[in-house]
Amino acid sequence: MIKLLPTLTFIAAIGAGVVGGVFFAFSNFVMAALARLPVPAGIAAMNSINVTVITPTFMTALFGTGLICLVLIAAALLGWSQSGSYWLLAGAVIYLVGNPIVTMVFNVPLNDALAAVDPASSNGAAVWANHLSQWVMWNHVRTVTAIVAMACFIFALL
Repeated sequence: MIKLLPTLTFIAAIGAGVVGGVFFAFSNFVMAALARLPVPAGIAAMNSINVTVITPTFMTALFGTGLICLVLIAAALLGWSQSGSYWLLAGAVIYLVGNPIVTMVFNVPLNDALAAVDPASSNGAAVWANHLSQWVMWNHVRTVTAIVAMACFIFALL
């Protein structure tokens, strides 16, 4: 396993970078663009994104990187005296908590609530306003933690 550790760390860095880049785009301009649309159109566009994002490629990047992080946590703890173990452990924990866990605990339920509402109703407007503030806030968390995790993985390799 020690021979695979640099490769797994490199793959985790790439995965965290890809995921962080996707979330960065949403935090910086995608959600702002959707917020400029009329409420029903914004809801429809976000619901469409939430369906189309579930692809093998993105799910592998998001959750596959999380699985690699589980291995990296074990490796870091078992080889604590090895150079870079602190960075490896930090990156893996930050990524796991800040991305797969935040996604499942916060962003997915907000997406589900948005999908269940009538976009043309007054309740739809309220749910959309809440979605824009809460979902974006949690997406900022995902963005920052993915980028920080990537940096930790890079430091672990140095």
